[in-house]
Amino acid sequence: MLLTITTTHIPADDLSFLLHKHPGRIQQVELSAGKAHIFYPEVNARLCTAALLLDLDPVGLVRNAGPKGNDFALEQYVNDRPYVCSSFMSAAIAKAYSSALNGRCKDKPELVDVAMPFVVKLSVLPVRGGEQLLKTLFEPLGYAITATQHPLDPAFPDWGMSRYFTVELSNTITLQQLLSHLYVLIPVCDNDKHYWIARDEIEKLLDKGKAWLETHTAQELIVRRYLKNQRALANKAFEVLVSKDETEEDADEKTVTEDTLAVLIEPKPRIHDLRLLAARDELLAAGAKRVADLGCGEGKLMKLLMAEKQFEFLLGMDVSYRSLEIAQERLKLDRLPEKQRERVQLIQGSLTYRDKRLEGFDGAALVEVIEHLDQPRLAALELSVFEYARPEVVVVTTPNAEYNVKFENLEGGKMRHADHRFEWTRKQFEAWATDVALKHNYDVIFKPIGESDPEVGALSQMAVFGLRVKGTEQFNLNSEIKNVDQ
Repeated sequence: MLLTITTTHIPADDLSFLLHKHPGRIQQVELSAGKAHIFYPEVNARLCTAALLLDLDPVGLVRNAGPKGNDFALEQYVNDRPYVCSSFMSAAIAKAYSSALNGRCKDKPELVDVAMPFVVKLSVLPVRGGEQLLKTLFEPLGYAITATQHPLDPAFPDWGMSRYFTVELSNTITLQQLLSHLYVLIPVCDNDKHYWIARDEIEKLLDKGKAWLETHTAQELIVRRYLKNQRALANKAFEVLVSKDETEEDADEKTVTEDTLAVLIEPKPRIHDLRLLAARDELLAAGAKRVADLGCGEGKLMKLLMAEKQFEFLLGMDVSYRSLEIAQERLKLDRLPEKQRERVQLIQGSLTYRDKRLEGFDGAALVEVIEHLDQPRLAALELSVFEYARPEVVVVTTPNAEYNVKFENLEGGKMRHADHRFEWTRKQFEAWATDVALKHNYDVIFKPIGESDPEVGALSQMAVFGLRVKGTEQFNLNSEIKNVDQ
Protein backbone atom coordinates (compact mmCIF):
# COMPACT_ATOMS: atom_id res chain seq x y z
CA MET A 1 0.00 0.00 0.00
CA LEU A 2 1.20 3.43 -0.96
CA LEU A 3 0.76 6.92 0.47
CA THR A 4 2.06 9.89 -1.53
CA ILE A 5 2.12 13.53 -0.41
CA THR A 6 2.62 16.14 -3.13
CA THR A 7 3.00 19.91 -2.78
CA THR A 8 3.45 22.82 -5.17
CA HIS A 9 4.50 25.18 -2.39
CA ILE A 10 7.43 27.35 -3.49
CA PRO A 11 10.07 26.08 -2.95
CA ALA A 12 8.41 22.65 -3.04
CA ASP A 13 11.47 20.84 -1.70
CA ASP A 14 10.74 22.44 1.70
CA LEU A 15 8.65 19.29 2.15
CA SER A 16 11.83 17.24 2.60
CA PHE A 17 12.90 19.48 5.50
CA LEU A 18 9.53 19.10 7.17
CA LEU A 19 9.58 15.31 6.78
CA HIS A 20 13.21 15.06 7.95
CA LYS A 21 13.90 12.72 5.04
CA HIS A 22 16.65 13.42 2.49
CA PRO A 23 15.26 13.44 -1.07
CA GLY A 24 18.41 11.86 -2.50
CA ARG A 25 18.14 8.61 -0.53
CA ILE A 26 15.69 5.73 -0.18
CA GLN A 27 15.15 5.18 3.54
CA GLN A 28 13.52 2.44 5.58
CA VAL A 29 11.91 2.06 8.99
CA GLU A 30 11.13 -1.24 10.68
CA LEU A 31 7.54 -2.05 11.60
CA SER A 32 6.13 -4.88 13.72
CA ALA A 33 5.30 -6.95 10.63
CA GLY A 34 7.42 -5.53 7.83
CA LYS A 35 9.09 -2.36 6.59
CA ALA A 36 8.16 1.10 5.39
CA HIS A 37 10.17 2.62 2.52
CA ILE A 38 10.38 6.40 2.11
CA PHE A 39 11.46 7.92 -1.22
CA TYR A 40 10.79 10.88 -3.52
CA PRO A 41 9.45 10.05 -7.03
CA GLU A 42 9.83 13.72 -7.96
CA VAL A 43 11.52 16.63 -6.25
CA ASN A 44 12.35 20.11 -7.51
CA ALA A 45 11.62 23.72 -6.60
CA ARG A 46 8.11 23.62 -8.13
CA LEU A 47 6.87 20.11 -7.32
CA CYS A 48 7.78 17.65 -4.62
CA THR A 49 6.26 14.22 -3.96
CA ALA A 50 7.14 12.08 -0.95
CA ALA A 51 6.11 8.42 -1.01
CA LEU A 52 5.59 6.04 1.91
CA LEU A 53 5.41 2.43 0.74
CA LEU A 54 4.50 -0.34 3.18
CA ASP A 55 5.88 -3.81 2.62
CA LEU A 56 4.19 -6.12 5.12
CA ASP A 57 5.18 -9.74 5.62
CA PRO A 58 2.02 -11.95 5.66
CA VAL A 59 3.84 -14.56 7.75
CA GLY A 60 5.02 -11.83 10.12
CA LEU A 61 1.42 -10.73 10.57
CA VAL A 62 0.47 -14.17 11.85
CA ARG A 63 3.60 -14.53 13.96
CA ASN A 64 3.03 -11.21 15.72
CA ALA A 65 -0.73 -11.51 16.21
CA GLY A 66 -1.72 -11.49 19.87
CA PRO A 67 -4.37 -13.77 21.38
CA LYS A 68 -7.05 -11.14 20.69
CA GLY A 69 -5.74 -10.00 17.34
CA ASN A 70 -8.21 -11.87 15.08
CA ASP A 71 -11.85 -12.77 15.24
CA PHE A 72 -11.30 -16.27 13.86
CA ALA A 73 -8.35 -18.47 12.91
CA LEU A 74 -8.78 -18.35 9.12
CA GLU A 75 -8.48 -14.56 9.15
CA GLN A 76 -4.81 -14.98 10.05
CA TYR A 77 -4.15 -16.44 6.61
CA VAL A 78 -6.85 -14.89 4.39
CA ASN A 79 -7.03 -11.12 4.81
CA ASP A 80 -6.31 -7.85 3.02
CA ARG A 81 -3.83 -6.40 5.52
CA PRO A 82 -0.68 -6.64 3.35
CA TYR A 83 -2.41 -4.82 0.47
CA VAL A 84 -4.43 -1.91 1.92
CA CYS A 85 -3.90 1.27 3.92
CA SER A 86 -4.97 0.45 7.45
CA SER A 87 -3.78 1.06 11.00
CA PHE A 88 -0.41 -0.24 9.78
CA MET A 89 -0.19 2.92 7.67
CA SER A 90 -0.95 5.06 10.73
CA ALA A 91 1.83 3.28 12.61
CA ALA A 92 4.19 3.90 9.67
CA ILE A 93 3.28 7.62 9.61
CA ALA A 94 3.97 7.88 13.34
CA LYS A 95 7.34 6.18 12.99
CA ALA A 96 8.61 7.48 9.64
CA TYR A 97 7.30 11.04 9.99
CA SER A 98 7.34 11.43 13.77
CA SER A 99 9.00 14.88 13.78
CA ALA A 100 6.52 16.31 11.26
CA LEU A 101 3.57 14.70 13.04
CA ASN A 102 4.64 16.34 16.30
CA GLY A 103 5.24 19.75 14.74
CA ARG A 104 9.04 19.83 14.76
CA CYS A 105 11.46 20.91 12.04
CA LYS A 106 15.10 21.20 13.07
CA ASP A 107 16.53 23.01 10.03
CA LYS A 108 13.57 25.26 9.13
CA PRO A 109 11.33 25.57 12.21
CA GLU A 110 9.38 28.45 10.66
CA LEU A 111 7.87 26.01 8.12
CA VAL A 112 5.90 24.13 10.78
CA ASP A 113 3.13 26.75 10.85
CA VAL A 114 3.04 27.41 7.11
CA ALA A 115 -0.10 26.24 5.30
CA MET A 116 0.85 24.60 2.00
CA PRO A 117 -1.19 23.17 -0.88
CA PHE A 118 -1.11 19.37 -0.56
CA VAL A 119 -2.45 16.51 -2.65
CA VAL A 120 -2.49 13.14 -0.90
CA LYS A 121 -3.06 9.84 -2.67
CA LEU A 122 -3.91 6.60 -0.86
CA SER A 123 -3.68 3.34 -2.80
CA VAL A 124 -5.81 1.59 -1.71
CA LEU A 125 -8.03 2.48 1.24
CA PRO A 126 -10.73 0.19 2.67
CA VAL A 127 -13.79 2.30 3.50
CA ARG A 128 -16.62 0.73 5.46
CA GLY A 129 -19.31 3.24 4.56
CA GLY A 130 -18.38 4.12 1.00
CA GLU A 131 -17.74 7.49 -0.57
CA GLN A 132 -20.29 9.18 1.67
CA LEU A 133 -18.20 8.26 4.72
CA LEU A 134 -15.12 9.79 3.09
CA LYS A 135 -17.04 13.04 2.64
CA THR A 136 -18.34 12.90 6.21
CA LEU A 137 -14.82 12.51 7.58
CA PHE A 138 -12.73 14.76 5.34
CA GLU A 139 -14.97 17.54 4.00
CA PRO A 140 -15.46 19.24 7.41
CA LEU A 141 -11.67 19.56 7.54
CA GLY A 142 -11.62 21.42 4.22
CA TYR A 143 -10.56 18.62 1.85
CA ALA A 144 -11.60 18.18 -1.77
CA ILE A 145 -12.05 14.45 -2.40
CA THR A 146 -11.67 12.29 -5.49
CA ALA A 147 -12.50 8.63 -4.85
CA THR A 148 -12.34 5.76 -7.33
CA GLN A 149 -14.12 2.63 -6.12
CA HIS A 150 -12.81 -0.73 -7.28
CA PRO A 151 -14.99 -3.69 -8.33
CA LEU A 152 -14.81 -6.95 -6.38
CA ASP A 153 -13.54 -8.64 -9.53
CA PRO A 154 -13.33 -6.94 -12.95
CA ALA A 155 -13.92 -10.33 -14.57
CA PHE A 156 -17.28 -10.65 -12.79
CA PRO A 157 -18.99 -7.23 -12.86
CA ASP A 158 -22.23 -8.72 -11.49
CA TRP A 159 -20.50 -9.20 -8.15
CA GLY A 160 -20.65 -5.44 -7.67
CA MET A 161 -18.25 -2.99 -6.11
CA SER A 162 -15.85 -3.60 -3.26
CA ARG A 163 -15.18 -1.44 -0.20
CA TYR A 164 -11.75 -0.49 -1.60
CA PHE A 165 -11.01 2.97 -3.00
CA THR A 166 -8.12 4.85 -4.49
CA VAL A 167 -8.50 8.20 -2.75
CA GLU A 168 -7.06 11.61 -3.57
CA LEU A 169 -7.34 14.41 -1.00
CA SER A 170 -6.52 18.08 -1.64
CA ASN A 171 -6.22 20.81 0.96
CA THR A 172 -4.13 23.85 1.96
CA ILE A 173 -3.05 23.27 5.55
CA THR A 174 0.10 22.67 7.58
CA LEU A 175 1.88 19.34 7.21
CA GLN A 176 1.32 18.58 10.89
CA GLN A 177 -2.43 19.02 10.45
CA LEU A 178 -2.40 16.82 7.36
CA LEU A 179 -0.53 13.98 9.06
CA SER A 180 -2.68 14.14 12.18
CA HIS A 181 -5.82 13.83 10.02
CA LEU A 182 -4.41 10.82 8.18
CA TYR A 183 -3.10 9.18 11.36
CA VAL A 184 -6.56 9.21 12.95
CA LEU A 185 -8.90 8.86 9.98
CA ILE A 186 -7.23 6.02 8.02
CA PRO A 187 -8.14 3.38 10.66
CA VAL A 188 -11.53 5.10 11.12
CA CYS A 189 -12.28 4.48 7.43
CA ASP A 190 -11.22 0.86 7.82
CA ASN A 191 -13.08 0.47 11.15
CA ASP A 192 -10.43 -1.94 12.39
CA LYS A 193 -6.97 -2.04 13.98
CA HIS A 194 -4.15 -4.54 13.90
CA TYR A 195 -3.46 -4.37 17.64
CA TRP A 196 -5.31 -4.63 20.92
CA ILE A 197 -6.91 -1.36 22.09
CA ALA A 198 -6.23 -0.18 25.64
CA ARG A 199 -6.61 3.08 27.60
CA ASP A 200 -3.41 4.54 26.15
CA GLU A 201 -5.21 4.66 22.80
CA ILE A 202 -7.41 7.45 24.18
CA GLU A 203 -4.29 9.54 24.77
CA LYS A 204 -3.11 8.95 21.19
CA LEU A 205 -6.49 10.02 19.81
CA LEU A 206 -6.73 13.15 21.94
CA ASP A 207 -3.11 14.10 21.25
CA LYS A 208 -3.36 13.74 17.46
CA GLY A 209 -6.90 15.13 17.26
CA LYS A 210 -6.57 17.97 19.77
CA ALA A 211 -6.56 20.70 17.12
CA TRP A 212 -9.65 19.56 15.19
CA LEU A 213 -11.57 16.64 16.70
CA GLU A 214 -13.53 18.73 19.19
CA THR A 215 -15.28 20.70 16.42
CA HIS A 216 -15.67 17.88 13.88
CA THR A 217 -19.26 17.11 12.86
CA ALA A 218 -18.55 13.35 12.93
CA GLN A 219 -16.78 13.44 16.30
CA GLU A 220 -18.79 10.60 17.81
CA LEU A 221 -18.26 8.32 14.79
CA ILE A 222 -14.52 9.05 14.76
CA VAL A 223 -14.06 8.39 18.47
CA ARG A 224 -16.02 5.14 18.48
CA ARG A 225 -14.37 3.70 15.37
CA TYR A 226 -10.87 4.78 16.37
CA LEU A 227 -11.34 3.04 19.72
CA LYS A 228 -12.67 -0.05 17.96
CA ASN A 229 -16.22 0.54 19.21
CA GLN A 230 -15.30 -0.13 22.83
CA ARG A 231 -17.99 1.86 24.62
CA ALA A 232 -16.11 2.28 27.92
CA LEU A 233 -13.06 3.77 26.21
CA ALA A 234 -15.18 5.97 23.94
CA ASN A 235 -17.08 7.39 26.92
CA LYS A 236 -13.78 8.25 28.64
CA ALA A 237 -12.67 10.11 25.51
CA PHE A 238 -15.97 12.02 25.33
CA GLU A 239 -15.56 13.09 28.96
CA VAL A 240 -12.24 14.72 28.12
CA LEU A 241 -13.54 16.34 24.92
CA VAL A 242 -16.46 18.04 26.65
CA SER A 243 -14.42 19.34 29.59
CA LYS A 244 -12.91 22.28 27.64
CA ASP A 245 -15.34 24.83 29.08
CA GLU A 246 -14.37 24.03 32.66
CA THR A 247 -10.65 24.02 31.80
CA GLU A 248 -10.87 27.38 30.10
CA GLU A 249 -12.88 28.86 32.96
CA ASP A 250 -10.19 27.73 35.41
CA ALA A 251 -7.51 29.45 33.32
CA ASP A 252 -9.51 32.69 33.33
CA GLU A 253 -9.94 32.58 37.11
CA LYS A 254 -6.28 32.16 38.11
CA THR A 255 -5.43 35.86 38.19
CA VAL A 256 -5.77 37.52 41.61
CA THR A 257 -4.53 41.10 42.01
CA GLU A 258 -4.28 43.24 45.14
CA ASP A 259 -7.49 45.00 44.11
CA THR A 260 -9.42 41.75 43.93
CA LEU A 261 -8.05 40.54 47.27
CA ALA A 262 -9.77 43.46 48.92
CA VAL A 263 -13.19 42.24 47.83
CA LEU A 264 -12.77 38.51 48.29
CA ILE A 265 -15.22 38.65 51.19
CA GLU A 266 -18.03 38.82 48.63
CA PRO A 267 -18.41 36.03 46.05
CA LYS A 268 -17.19 37.15 42.63
CA PRO A 269 -18.96 35.97 39.45
CA ARG A 270 -16.78 33.77 37.25
CA ILE A 271 -15.81 35.20 33.87
CA HIS A 272 -17.65 32.43 32.01
CA ASP A 273 -20.84 33.27 33.92
CA LEU A 274 -20.37 36.95 33.05
CA ARG A 275 -20.11 36.08 29.34
CA LEU A 276 -23.34 34.11 29.49
CA LEU A 277 -25.16 36.86 31.39
CA ALA A 278 -23.91 39.50 28.94
CA ALA A 279 -25.14 37.46 25.96
CA ARG A 280 -28.53 36.91 27.61
CA ASP A 281 -28.94 40.60 28.42
CA GLU A 282 -28.14 41.67 24.84
CA LEU A 283 -30.70 39.24 23.44
CA LEU A 284 -33.30 40.48 25.91
CA ALA A 285 -32.56 44.12 25.08
CA ALA A 286 -32.91 43.39 21.35
CA GLY A 287 -36.40 41.99 21.90
CA ALA A 288 -35.50 38.62 20.38
CA LYS A 289 -38.09 35.87 20.78
CA ARG A 290 -36.63 33.02 18.74
CA VAL A 291 -32.98 32.49 19.70
CA ALA A 292 -30.26 30.06 18.54
CA ASP A 293 -27.30 29.24 20.82
CA LEU A 294 -24.63 28.30 18.27
CA GLY A 295 -21.96 26.12 19.83
CA CYS A 296 -24.22 25.56 22.84
CA GLY A 297 -21.86 23.03 24.48
CA GLU A 298 -23.34 21.65 27.68
CA GLY A 299 -26.31 24.01 27.68
CA LYS A 300 -25.25 26.63 30.24
CA LEU A 301 -26.50 29.61 28.21
CA MET A 302 -29.60 27.66 27.19
CA LYS A 303 -30.48 27.21 30.87
CA LEU A 304 -30.24 30.98 31.45
CA LEU A 305 -32.39 31.70 28.39
CA MET A 306 -35.06 29.17 29.39
CA ALA A 307 -35.73 31.19 32.56
CA GLU A 308 -36.82 34.21 30.49
CA LYS A 309 -40.44 34.25 29.27
CA GLN A 310 -39.54 36.60 26.42
CA PHE A 311 -37.81 33.77 24.54
CA GLU A 312 -40.57 31.78 22.87
CA PHE A 313 -38.33 29.22 21.14
CA LEU A 314 -34.72 28.22 21.85
CA LEU A 315 -32.44 26.17 19.63
CA GLY A 316 -29.12 24.77 20.85
CA MET A 317 -26.65 23.54 18.24
CA ASP A 318 -23.30 21.87 18.80
CA VAL A 319 -20.92 19.64 16.85
CA SER A 320 -20.42 17.29 19.81
CA TYR A 321 -23.13 14.70 20.37
CA ARG A 322 -21.80 14.02 23.86
CA SER A 323 -22.10 17.72 24.78
CA LEU A 324 -25.71 17.67 23.61
CA GLU A 325 -26.39 14.66 25.83
CA ILE A 326 -25.04 16.56 28.82
CA ALA A 327 -27.06 19.64 27.81
CA GLN A 328 -30.23 17.55 27.68
CA GLU A 329 -29.56 16.32 31.21
CA ARG A 330 -28.74 19.84 32.47
CA LEU A 331 -31.94 21.26 30.98
CA LYS A 332 -33.99 18.28 32.26
CA LEU A 333 -35.81 18.16 28.92
CA ASP A 334 -37.29 14.73 29.57
CA ARG A 335 -39.01 16.06 32.72
CA LEU A 336 -40.41 19.31 31.35
CA PRO A 337 -44.15 19.78 30.71
CA GLU A 338 -45.03 19.22 27.07
CA LYS A 339 -45.50 22.93 26.33
CA GLN A 340 -42.13 23.81 27.80
CA ARG A 341 -40.49 20.87 26.03
CA GLU A 342 -41.75 22.11 22.66
CA ARG A 343 -40.08 25.46 23.40
CA VAL A 344 -36.56 23.95 23.33
CA GLN A 345 -34.69 21.94 20.70
CA LEU A 346 -31.14 20.55 20.63
CA ILE A 347 -29.54 19.62 17.31
CA GLN A 348 -26.14 18.41 16.14
CA GLY A 349 -24.44 20.33 13.36
CA SER A 350 -21.47 22.35 12.19
CA LEU A 351 -21.34 26.13 11.88
CA THR A 352 -19.03 25.87 8.86
CA TYR A 353 -21.85 24.57 6.62
CA ARG A 354 -25.12 26.17 5.58
CA ASP A 355 -27.93 24.72 7.68
CA LYS A 356 -31.54 25.67 6.93
CA ARG A 357 -32.49 24.76 10.49
CA LEU A 358 -30.75 27.98 11.59
CA GLU A 359 -32.88 30.27 9.46
CA GLY A 360 -35.74 32.38 10.79
CA PHE A 361 -34.31 33.33 14.22
CA ASP A 362 -34.48 36.78 15.81
CA GLY A 363 -31.25 36.31 17.73
CA ALA A 364 -28.15 34.13 17.89
CA ALA A 365 -25.25 33.77 20.32
CA LEU A 366 -21.72 32.49 19.77
CA VAL A 367 -20.17 32.53 23.23
CA GLU A 368 -16.45 31.65 23.11
CA VAL A 369 -16.88 29.73 19.85
CA ILE A 370 -14.95 31.45 17.05
CA GLU A 371 -11.51 31.00 18.65
CA HIS A 372 -11.91 27.20 18.43
CA LEU A 373 -11.94 27.35 14.61
CA ASP A 374 -8.94 27.52 12.31
CA GLN A 375 -8.99 30.98 10.76
CA PRO A 376 -9.47 29.62 7.19
CA ARG A 377 -12.68 27.94 8.45
CA LEU A 378 -13.89 31.18 10.04
CA ALA A 379 -14.94 32.50 6.63
CA ALA A 380 -17.28 29.51 6.29
CA LEU A 381 -18.84 30.32 9.67
CA GLU A 382 -19.35 33.93 8.58
CA LEU A 383 -21.32 32.78 5.54
CA SER A 384 -23.30 30.21 7.51
CA VAL A 385 -24.37 32.66 10.22
CA PHE A 386 -24.41 36.15 8.67
CA GLU A 387 -25.24 35.38 5.02
CA TYR A 388 -27.55 32.35 5.20
CA ALA A 389 -29.03 32.08 8.72
CA ARG A 390 -29.10 35.90 9.03
CA PRO A 391 -30.51 36.46 12.54
CA GLU A 392 -31.60 40.00 13.37
CA VAL A 393 -29.10 40.24 16.24
CA VAL A 394 -25.91 38.21 16.75
CA VAL A 395 -23.86 38.27 19.97
CA VAL A 396 -20.25 37.09 19.70
CA THR A 397 -17.79 36.84 22.61
CA THR A 398 -14.12 35.86 22.51
CA PRO A 399 -11.07 36.18 24.81
CA ASN A 400 -9.06 39.40 24.75
CA ALA A 401 -5.47 38.34 24.00
CA GLU A 402 -4.05 41.55 25.45
CA TYR A 403 -5.27 40.55 28.92
CA ASN A 404 -3.19 37.36 28.87
CA VAL A 405 -0.18 39.18 30.34
CA LYS A 406 -2.15 39.39 33.60
CA PHE A 407 -2.12 35.59 33.99
CA GLU A 408 0.90 34.61 36.05
CA ASN A 409 0.60 30.97 34.99
CA LEU A 410 0.48 31.78 31.25
CA GLU A 411 3.81 31.94 29.41
CA GLY A 412 4.36 34.69 26.87
CA GLY A 413 2.81 33.88 23.49
CA LYS A 414 0.70 31.02 24.89
CA MET A 415 -3.08 30.92 24.63
CA ARG A 416 -5.57 30.33 27.43
CA HIS A 417 -6.69 26.95 26.15
CA ALA A 418 -4.92 24.27 24.14
CA ASP A 419 -7.81 24.06 21.66
CA HIS A 420 -7.82 27.77 20.79
CA ARG A 421 -6.72 28.26 17.20
CA PHE A 422 -6.20 32.00 17.82
CA GLU A 423 -6.81 34.72 20.40
CA TRP A 424 -7.37 38.27 19.17
CA THR A 425 -6.43 41.66 20.51
CA ARG A 426 -9.20 44.26 20.70
CA LYS A 427 -8.09 45.82 17.41
CA GLN A 428 -8.01 42.45 15.63
CA PHE A 429 -11.48 41.51 16.90
CA GLU A 430 -12.92 44.90 15.97
CA ALA A 431 -11.35 44.71 12.49
CA TRP A 432 -12.86 41.26 11.88
CA ALA A 433 -16.30 42.16 13.22
CA THR A 434 -16.42 45.47 11.32
CA ASP A 435 -15.53 43.67 8.09
CA VAL A 436 -18.25 41.06 8.69
CA ALA A 437 -20.80 43.78 9.41
CA LEU A 438 -19.95 45.70 6.21
CA LYS A 439 -20.09 42.58 4.04
CA HIS A 440 -23.44 41.37 5.36
CA ASN A 441 -25.31 44.63 6.05
CA TYR A 442 -25.11 44.68 9.85
CA ASP A 443 -24.24 47.37 12.37
CA VAL A 444 -21.87 46.37 15.18
CA ILE A 445 -20.89 47.69 18.59
CA PHE A 446 -18.26 46.42 21.03
CA LYS A 447 -18.43 45.95 24.79
CA PRO A 448 -15.97 44.66 27.42
CA ILE A 449 -16.78 41.70 29.68
CA GLY A 450 -15.27 40.99 33.07
CA GLU A 451 -12.42 42.51 35.03
CA SER A 452 -10.81 45.35 33.10
CA ASP A 453 -7.38 46.97 33.06
CA PRO A 454 -6.79 50.51 31.71
CA GLU A 455 -3.87 49.34 29.56
CA VAL A 456 -4.83 45.87 28.31
CA GLY A 457 -8.62 46.02 28.47
CA ALA A 458 -11.08 43.43 29.80
CA LEU A 459 -10.81 39.66 30.20
CA SER A 460 -13.24 39.05 27.34
CA GLN A 461 -14.68 41.13 24.53
CA MET A 462 -18.10 41.15 22.91
CA ALA A 463 -19.48 42.27 19.55
CA VAL A 464 -23.22 42.83 19.10
CA PHE A 465 -24.37 42.78 15.46
CA GLY A 466 -27.72 44.30 14.47
CA LEU A 467 -29.19 43.60 11.05
CA ARG A 468 -29.94 46.64 8.91
CA VAL A 469 -33.32 46.64 7.16
CA LYS A 470 -33.36 48.55 3.88
CA GLY A 471 -30.59 50.84 5.03
CA THR A 472 -31.95 51.50 8.53
CA GLU A 473 -30.61 50.25 11.85
CA GLN A 474 -33.16 47.74 13.07
CA PHE A 475 -31.79 47.74 16.63
CA ASN A 476 -30.74 51.42 16.67
CA LEU A 477 -27.12 50.53 17.38
CA ASN A 478 -25.91 54.06 16.70
CA SER A 479 -27.73 55.35 19.77
CA GLU A 480 -26.23 52.52 21.80
CA ILE A 481 -22.76 53.50 20.59
CA LYS A 482 -23.34 57.02 21.89
CA ASN A 483 -24.39 55.65 25.25
CA VAL A 484 -21.27 53.46 25.45
CA ASP A 485 -19.01 56.38 24.50
CA GLN A 486 -20.60 58.57 27.15
